[in-house]
Amino acid sequence: MMAASVLCQRLPRLRYFQGWRKNFTHAQNLSGKTEEETDEQETRKGTVQGQEASPLGEYKLYCSPSSYHHFVPNSATLPSQTDNDEDERCSSTLVPSFWQQSNRYSLSCSRHLSSSNNTLLDLAFNKSPEPEIPSVSSYYKKPISPDVKVHPRGFHKCRPEYADMALDLSQRPHLMEWEQANSLLQKVAILKGSMKPSDVSHFLLELSRLHPDVMPLLWRNQRFTMLLRYSVENLRLFTDMQLLGVLQSFVWLDMPSVHPVLGLYETELSRRAKQMTLHQLLLAADLWGCIGRKVPQFLQHLYEVVHLHLGQVGPPELVQLLYIMGEGRHCPVDVIHPVQQLLMRHLKKLYPEEIGIVCLGLFKSQSSISQNALTCIVDKAHSLVKEMSDFAIVNVLKILRFSYLYHRAWMEAMLTEVPRRAPTMGVQGLMHVALTCSALHYRSDSILTAVAERVPSLVPHCRSKDSCKLLWAFGTFTFLPVQSPSLYTSLTEGLRQRKAEFQQYPEHLLTGLLGLAFVSQFPEDLISLALSPEFIQLALKSSQLELRRDWLTLDGAVALELPHWTGPRLSLEMKEEIAEQLWKFVQSDICHKIEIQEAESALQDLLGGEQFVCKRMILPHCRTIDLEVHLDSTGQPVAVNPTSHTTTLCPKNSSHKPTFNQGWGKIDKGVIITEELIAQLTNSKSASESSSPKPISICGGKPDEKRMIGTGLDLTSDLIETLTKHSSSDLVPHDNTGVVKLAIQVSSRNHYCCHSQQLLGLHAMKRRHLKLAGYRVVEITPHEWFPLLRKSRTEKLAYLHCKVYDYL
Repeated sequence: MMAASVLCQRLPRLRYFQGWRKNFTHAQNLSGKTEEETDEQETRKGTVQGQEASPLGEYKLYCSPSSYHHFVPNSATLPSQTDNDEDERCSSTLVPSFWQQSNRYSLSCSRHLSSSNNTLLDLAFNKSPEPEIPSVSSYYKKPISPDVKVHPRGFHKCRPEYADMALDLSQRPHLMEWEQANSLLQKVAILKGSMKPSDVSHFLLELSRLHPDVMPLLWRNQRFTMLLRYSVENLRLFTDMQLLGVLQSFVWLDMPSVHPVLGLYETELSRRAKQMTLHQLLLAADLWGCIGRKVPQFLQHLYEVVHLHLGQVGPPELVQLLYIMGEGRHCPVDVIHPVQQLLMRHLKKLYPEEIGIVCLGLFKSQSSISQNALTCIVDKAHSLVKEMSDFAIVNVLKILRFSYLYHRAWMEAMLTEVPRRAPTMGVQGLMHVALTCSALHYRSDSILTAVAERVPSLVPHCRSKDSCKLLWAFGTFTFLPVQSPSLYTSLTEGLRQRKAEFQQYPEHLLTGLLGLAFVSQFPEDLISLALSPEFIQLALKSSQLELRRDWLTLDGAVALELPHWTGPRLSLEMKEEIAEQLWKFVQSDICHKIEIQEAESALQDLLGGEQFVCKRMILPHCRTIDLEVHLDSTGQPVAVNPTSHTTTLCPKNSSHKPTFNQGWGKIDKGVIITEELIAQLTNSKSASESSSPKPISICGGKPDEKRMIGTGLDLTSDLIETLTKHSSSDLVPHDNTGVVKLAIQVSSRNHYCCHSQQLLGLHAMKRRHLKLAGYRVVEITPHEWFPLLRKSRTEKLAYLHCKVYDYL
C-alpha cells in the first residue's frame, strides 16, 4: 500500500523530468542487460570520470566550486586547476570538458520497483553516453602536487553561527566498516518499496559514514543504486531537514557532480526556496558547493529570496552569501546594491579572514561596487593586515586588481608583508601578488625580489597558467634576467614540462612568451609552437578568445630581435588584417586625445606643413601611434611619404587637418624667428600683452646655464643660438650620412610604472624595436607636455623645437 501511495503521489509530478525523455529508447535498451554485465562494464570505465572541478594544490583561491571540499584519492573525481581571473573561462585544465561522461551507475533491471514508475526513473540513471573524444594528452591526468596547504573555508571558524549555514568538512562523521554498511544494504533490499522517507534519509546518512577507501565498493553495489532510486521517489515527501540531510550525505559519499539524480534535487530545492529559511538556503548552497556541482537555477532562486530576508542578514550571513556568490561566479545586478549597503553596515564587525572572503567573493563573482565602498573595505583590511592569513591578503590583492584601485596604504604595507611571508607562500599566491602589482603598475624591487627568490623552488607545483602569468608580471616591470638568473630559466622550463596544457589554454602560452619578449628572452621551441599554423588554427576555434593582437606583437618582436629566425611566422594577410583592426581602434580612440592633436598640429606649424609630420603606427605590433618626422643631413625637414616603408603599416594621415597660425611665415626649416617671437619667448611685455605666462622649463639642457631674469622660460645658450639663427647652414647634424628618422612619442602616464619614469614592458620593448628599425625616439613626456597644453602656442612650439633638434 505504501508503494502504491508513493506512486500515486509521484506520477503527476514526474513531468519535470522531461529533459530525460529523449533518452527513453536508450534506457529501454539498457534494461535488457543483466546487473552483473552492467556493473562489470561500468566498473571498467574507472572511477575518475564525471567530475567538473575539484581542488588542486595548496592555493585554492579560485577553484570553483570544488574548493569547498577536498576529495579523497579514491573518489570519483579528479583535481583541476579551474580559475576565473578578470578575462578567463571557467573550465578545467586537468580535466577537459570533453572528458565529462554520463553517469556510469546504470541499472539493468528494475524488478524491485513498480514498472509504471520505473520508466522515467530509468532515464535519470541511464542517460546515453556522449561520444568519447580522445584526450589531448595523458598528461592532463597528472595532478599537481600541492606546495602549501591553504584553507579557503577557514573563515567558518570565526563564528559559531556558520554551523547553521555551512558544512564543516573537518568534522567527518564517525566512520563505519564495510560490514556495517553491508548490513544496512541488506535492510534496504528487504524493505524495498515499503521504505518511508525517513528510512531513506536514515540509510543514506548512515552509509555516508563509510570509510572513503571502500566507498567505490558502495557505488558498485546494486542495493545502493536502488536506495538512490528510492530517494528520487521520495523527493517531495522529504521534510526540508531530511532533504538537506540527504544532500549532506551526498558530500561524504563523494557523489559525482554530474550524477543525473542531482538535477532532480536542484529542481526540488528550487521549488521550495521561498518556503525555506535563509539559513537553510545558505546551507543548501554550501552543500552544492561541497559536492562540486554548479546549480545556477537554485542560486537564482536564492538571490531572489535574499531580498525577502535582508533584515535577517548579519555579518556571518553576509559573508557566507558573498562566499557562495563567488563560488557560483555570478552576482545579479539587482543584488549588488543591497549587498554593498550591508557591507558598509557590518564592515566594522568583520574579522580579518572574513574580510578576505568578502574580497574573494566580489572578485570571483565579478561584482563592481563603488570605489568609495571598496576603499572602505581595503581600509579595514589594512587595519588588520598583521592578523590576516596569506590567503586573505592575496584575496584583497585580487579585488584591487579587478577594480584597478590603487590603495597607497595597502600597497605600502605589502612592502613589508610580502617579503616577510613569501618564503612560506604557495605559488598561486605569489602569482597573484606579482600579477596585482603589474596590473596596478606598482613596481617594488623588494616585492619582486622576494617573489623571484621563492618561485624557482615551486616550479614543479606551477600550472602553466601560474608560470605564464608570473612571466608576464615580471616582464611588465622589465625585471631583467640578471636580477634573478634562475627565475626566467626555471619558469620557461616549467612551460616546456607542461606544454600539453596549451592545447587547452592557448592564451596562457602567448601571455608567457610576451612577458619573456619584454625582457628580450625568446625560447625558440615555444615560439615555434605559438606561431605554428596548427596552434593558431586551434586557438582561433574558440570564440571566447581574442589572441590576434598577441600573435602580431610576438611575431613583430621575433622579426626585429631574431633576424636569423627561420621558424613559422604569421601570414602577411593575417598581419595586415590585425594591423588594420588596430589602426581603426587607434583612429577612434587615441587619435582624438587632445595631447596627440596638439602635438601633431604644433609640429606641423614648427616644421612647415602637414607633409612633414605623419601620424601613424610605425610598429603596428606595439599597438601605439607615433608622429614620424624626417630631417635631412642639414637638419631641414623632409616630407614623410607614408608609403615609402614596406616594413611598417602606413595609413593615410587624413584624420586631422592642420591649423596654421596666420601670423607666422614658413621656411624649409620651419619657423621664421622674428623680434616679436623673441619678445614672446622672453616675456617682454608689449602693448598687446597684459600678463606673462608662469615660468616653465622647455628644454633638456642645464637650467642654470643661462636664465632670462623675469622670464617664463629657462633658455640655454644652445637654444638661444638655435632660435636666433635665420639659416640652417650652421647646424651640425647628429648623423650626416642621410635622413634622420624621428619617432616622436606622446607618452601617457599609463606607459610608466606608478610614481616612476620607468617604462612598462611593452613600451620599453617598443623603444628597443624602434631603434632596431632605424628610428631615433623623441619622447614627449606627460609630466612636461600636459602642463604645456594650458600654455600659449609659443611655449609649445619652443618646447617641441628643443625636443626635435636636440636629437641632431
